[in-house]
Parts: sequence; C-alpha cells; structure tokens
Amino acid sequence: MALTAGIVGLPNVGKSTLFNAITQAGAESANYPFCTIDPNVGIVEVPDDRLNKLTELVQPKKTVPTAFEFTDIAGIVKGASKGEGLGNKFLSHIREVDAICQVVRCFADDNITHVSGKVNPIDDIEIINLELILADLETVDKRIARVGKMAKQKDKESMFEMEILEKLKEAFEADKPARTVEFTEEQMKVAKGLHLLTIKPVLYVANVGEEDVADPSSNEYVKQVRDFAEKDNAEVIVICAKIESEIAELEGEEKEMFLQELGIEESGLDQLIRAAYSLLGLATYFTAGVQEVRAWTFRQGMKAPQCAGVIHSDFEKGFIRAETVSYDDLLTAGSMTAAKEAGKVRLEGKEYIVKDGDVMHFRFNV
Repeated sequence: MALTAGIVGLPNVGKSTLFNAITQAGAESANYPFCTIDPNVGIVEVPDDRLNKLTELVQPKKTVPTAFEFTDIAGIVKGASKGEGLGNKFLSHIREVDAICQVVRCFADDNITHVSGKVNPIDDIEIINLELILADLETVDKRIARVGKMAKQKDKESMFEMEILEKLKEAFEADKPARTVEFTEEQMKVAKGLHLLTIKPVLYVANVGEEDVADPSSNEYVKQVRDFAEKDNAEVIVICAKIESEIAELEGEEKEMFLQELGIEESGLDQLIRAAYSLLGLATYFTAGVQEVRAWTFRQGMKAPQCAGVIHSDFEKGFIRAETVSYDDLLTAGSMTAAKEAGKVRLEGKEYIVKDGDVMHFRFNV
C-alpha cells in the first residue's frame, strides 16, 4: 500500500516547514529557493479517534495506528517544464507521487522572500498548474507522434488511444488539467497509463500567518484560494506551518492546552493528513483483540480477501470468510460478544467490498 502524497509549491511558501511538522523528520528548511533538491520522504501516522475508542473498549496490550507517506518536493518555478531552476528533476519527483498537496502562501512577511516579489496566491497556483499542464502537453504530443501513424492505418487500439490523446491535448491547450477531462472507464485506464502530472488528485494547503489561525475566513488570500479550489473541485486545508511545527513537538494535555490558547479544536496538520489520506483513495479497517487493536489501510473498493492480504499474503490466499461488524455497531453494543448477540456481526465472503470503519476478523486456511 505504498501510496504517497507529494507536497509541492513555489519556493518559500512553507513546504519544508510543513513537512518537518508532519513527520518531524528534519527536512532542511531555509529562506532561499532550491534549498530542497532531493525529495524528502516521511511516514506519517493517520490521526483517528475511532482507534482510541476501540482501545478503550477492548483494553489491548498495544495499539497500532495506520500510516502513509508524504514526499516533500523542491520548489517549482516558472519555466520548470522547460528545465528552468531544477525543473525536470522536480517534475520527475511529482510524477512518482499519487496525489498532490499544493502549498500556497497566504501570509505577508517582509522577512521571507517571495519568488515573484509579491504575495498573490492565485498567481502562485496558476504558475504551478501551468507548468504541470505544459509538461503533460509535451508528453501527449510525443505520444501523438508515435500513435498517429498507426491510427492512420486504421489500427483499432491506436485509433482508440488517439481519441483520448486529442481530448487531452484540447484540454491542455485551454490550460485545463487532465483531471477535468471526462472519460469512460476504459478511456481512463489508457489515460492513467500516460502517467500525467495533472491527472493526479489535488488539494490546496493555504499557509496563513499566526494571527489568522483562529479565524482564517477573515484572510482575503484564503477566500481567493477557496474560490479557485471550488472551480477545480478540490478541497482547501488552512494551516499555519510555523505554528504546526510548534504543535508537533507537544503531546497530550500540553498539546490540548496550546490548541485551546490558539482558539482551535484540532491542529491543521491532523486535518491535512486525513484529507490527503482520503485524496489518495485510502480508507481504514480495524482488527481488535486483547493482544492488539490496529488500524489497517486499504484502497476504497477493495474486497475482503484483498484487505486480508494487507495483513499477510497467506490471509488472502487461504481466505474463507471475514467476521465483520461496523465500528458504530460495535461501539453501541459495548463489546464483540454483545454485538454478536445483537446480530450485528456478519459473516462476509470473497465478494464483500470492505467499508471504512469495518472491524474485521479473518478466517483463512493455508
């Protein structure tokens, strides 16, 4: 389940500060472009209150959260698609991630240089989006040159692909990303095979100053980003990377008190991690026993045997059935025994599509 969300943005928007807060991995952060050259990869735990409640219910010997990867990618500049700055290298790193978290600067600070000389979040977003579109247009043009010859000879597969390529080219020339193009299921399989940058799902991270944390709606830059994201059918998470790096060093009551002082219920990082997890098409099921309560990551739409395989390949090979109860039903019942007595525990077979929040016990035979 090695899926990763890439953190992208212009130089000096707070990407590496945010990444440090997320993973506490110490990725280098400095006030100049190209400080980050090789992508930093960090594993982050997914905050999930359900896991805490299951732990209270079952009282296991240990509790294990689920996790996924964030990749911090160096700042993109105008002309990256033509190799400006370290463009080609950065674009190749974006190609390797599964979803994009675009950090947008929504704060003014004379001490932190803006690569364009002024703070304008929509300009920043459009610079990055355009560079990704131009890189994709180059990919599609090269593919058209290759496939076009066969399509002219009435090769069916090539003709089918050409239709997709022409749709994409038309979108790119209108400055629209690949994810906005409507495809059938079969067409989408071909489109995904092109490994386009703009076909990846995206969310926007509005990085605000400390004074805007309690009421980000009053920040004009945030309003602009939200309006833009709505047209892009994307989510916006508001964070203050500087404060998040301070919160990341705190735990328990100390953390809760700090959040109360700031006038917020939970950290922006927790919101971002959950949003990125969902953006990647990931969901969580649980196993719950006295030895261990554990959260497991699976792709939405996976069937029970595949989810069993997330634990161990033998579980998938020898899958018989899955004893399954929803998290809500288990919590209401108060115990697995009570849930069984109430008829809430189901026996699911090989065709069962696992749901987020399912608590499962797999029966298998190898």
